[in-house]
Amino acid sequence: MTALVTAEGSLAIPPELRERLGLTPGQTMEVQTEGRLLVAWKASEDDQFEKWRGRGRLPAAQSTAEYLHLIRDGNGR
Repeated sequence: MTALVTAEGSLAIPPELRERLGLTPGQTMEVQTEGRLLVAWKASEDDQFEKWRGRGRLPAAQSTAEYLHLIRDGNGR
């Protein structure tokens, strides 16, 4: 598969690749070189941890301080 670089430096990504990767108009891409290769991937604008915030639960009857002591020190040893 080939792509054309314009005089302005834009690269036209073939429709098959855009569909396969879920690329949409205006999508921000990260790019870098590896030797003679151009490597590109979708930039992540979302907070990767947002979906997990507030979902953790402490074991019953433990305070945050007690739980942190347990996991940091291993059963209070």
